[in-house]
Amino acid sequence: MVGLLNALYSPALAEGWDNVGLQVGDPRAQVSKVLVCLDPSEVALQTAVDQGAQALLCHHPLIFKPLHNLTPGDETGRILFAAVQQEIAIIAAHTNLDRAANGLNDWLAAALGLSECRPLLGGDDPLIKLIVYVPAGYEGQVAEALFKAGAGQIGNYDSCSFRSEGIGTFRANDSCSPFVGRVGERSSVRELRLETVVPQGLLNRVVERMVRAHPYEEVAYDLVPLANRRKEIGLGRIGRLAQAVTLADFATTVKESLHTETLRVVGNRQGSVSKVAVCGGSGASLLKEAARQGADVLVTGDVKYHEARNAASLGLALIDAGHFATERLMASHLAETMGQAAAARGLNIEFLELKGEEDPFETI
Repeated sequence: MVGLLNALYSPALAEGWDNVGLQVGDPRAQVSKVLVCLDPSEVALQTAVDQGAQALLCHHPLIFKPLHNLTPGDETGRILFAAVQQEIAIIAAHTNLDRAANGLNDWLAAALGLSECRPLLGGDDPLIKLIVYVPAGYEGQVAEALFKAGAGQIGNYDSCSFRSEGIGTFRANDSCSPFVGRVGERSSVRELRLETVVPQGLLNRVVERMVRAHPYEEVAYDLVPLANRRKEIGLGRIGRLAQAVTLADFATTVKESLHTETLRVVGNRQGSVSKVAVCGGSGASLLKEAARQGADVLVTGDVKYHEARNAASLGLALIDAGHFATERLMASHLAETMGQAAAARGLNIEFLELKGEEDPFETI
């Protein structure tokens, strides 16, 4: 299950300060049901137990900073103790989910009606071209292993590869047990050159799976660093509304779309809004970039006083919808995405959304 998550949302995309992936649990344990949530809370863990789930897939990491002690005296300790006792794995997909294609910020942009979206701040996992030579008739099983491990993703297409035929030559010495040919004799074999692309963060996993699926005891392959960058990956998103509206009307759309009762708004409420930047969670660090790219408004959460002042000085409107409201939609979308990906790979894993998570803040 973690391998499937990594193939869709590579941990290499996470920020250097982040802590993503398997945080609690045995990576060899069998998983048939996963509960997806925003926060790894005691309520979430108990719901996982009640629903018979073996894993909790969260956006926010449970273990974020180094632990100096582990006791049931605080919530983190209680959750860790309970997770181990109940054999519930805890996995986090945080800033890798924020930056990835078809991730949190794409879902947020879609919820607000944006189109023509692109990352607000680019940068991604470097791509590697993998070239492997396979005896004719075995290219299918090797390619399938590569694709299942996360290779071959180009934009909205997966299972991308190129194949060309040629003749491979080799001579096995006395220490070999060749799949074809004889020891001490030069052999000529019809082979296929299979090419695909791999994100740097998945390279070790992909190569391991490729070697396991390949019939040769000594696999010939090349790894070529690429200058290509995937344009769909990066922090935040910027896009356009179908038609311009006032800031006041767009704020109403944000409230309705994100199911929140309160917003904090900076800017002229009668000002025109057509180009919109978004960043789920805490995205005020992107306000200068949003202004530079001509956004009329930035929708995010956790905006501080001086950040709001800075936005106003740049002529950028702000809508602070809150950390919770701009991220809670990830649970339903991630559960659906993971479920579809598991089914496509023949994995019998059910992904459930934790319903009813609540914002810790109340407005009075």
